[in-house]
Amino acid sequence: MALTTVSAKTYLKEGVLVETEARGHKVIVDEPQNLGGTDKGMNPVELLLSSLGACQSIVARTYAKKFEIDLKNFWVELEGDIDLDGFLGKGDVRPGFSDIRYTFHIETDAPAEKVEAYKEFIEAHCPVGDTIANTVSLESTKVVVENPVS
Repeated sequence: MALTTVSAKTYLKEGVLVETEARGHKVIVDEPQNLGGTDKGMNPVELLLSSLGACQSIVARTYAKKFEIDLKNFWVELEGDIDLDGFLGKGDVRPGFSDIRYTFHIETDAPAEKVEAYKEFIEAHCPVGDTIANTVSLESTKVVVENPVS
């Protein structure tokens, strides 16, 4: 299959509230009040954790039959450690997660060895997990200055 380009747009609204859009679908992203937001949506790092869990869930559903897993229920619990001093510009601290942990909850009658192979496949084929775990080229291509019409 050929390389596919995925795109999204984000629009900064009032305060730190952001509206994101991809393929006509919108998500509101905000910060809690203690970080200057109005708490109208998940913040970006919560959304990142949610994206990882959602991606893992989609891979799980897509490949359950291949692994002969009768998937009765599946969910992921995720948590990550972040030092907010990095975001707040205090000291020499990375602004991103230092650690992310997750637990798969798989409700099935399948034997443990099948479930283990299935778990490993999910981890190896989740695009979001792969993007987080491996270095990706991140570049700003340009800045477009929009001048308001007077």
